[in-house]
Amino acid sequence: VQLQASGGGLVQTGGSLRLSCAASGRTFSDYTTGWFRQAPGKEREFVAAIRWSGGAKKYADSVKGRFTISRDNAKNTVYLQMNSLKPEDTAVYYCAAGARLIYSTYHWENRYDYWGQGTKVTVSS
Repeated sequence: VQLQASGGGLVQTGGSLRLSCAASGRTFSDYTTGWFRQAPGKEREFVAAIRWSGGAKKYADSVKGRFTISRDNAKNTVYLQMNSLKPEDTAVYYCAAGARLIYSTYHWENRYDYWGQGTKVTVSS
């Protein structure tokens, strides 16, 4: 199983980026896919998650109203649309997938079984 994260880059404050997480090696119909991020000198933190079947979504308070997570089942890909970006959104963003999650655990990174390599997002002020 592989997760390939892409779409990071350099953007100005207030700008937008869309991250993609392409999954291969199996179907993820019964999985939850999440995005986490790690800023320099900080611990990795939860950003958003979505369940493949049913589409239940969860967001960190810091990104609610600015970020949107979505999925394309046909392409086995999850997206993270990031709008109104702030310098504090600067981080390496990782996607992850897991089968052992219920909604209350979407933000628990130790529940995710597979991780992508990360894509760097830099927001300039």
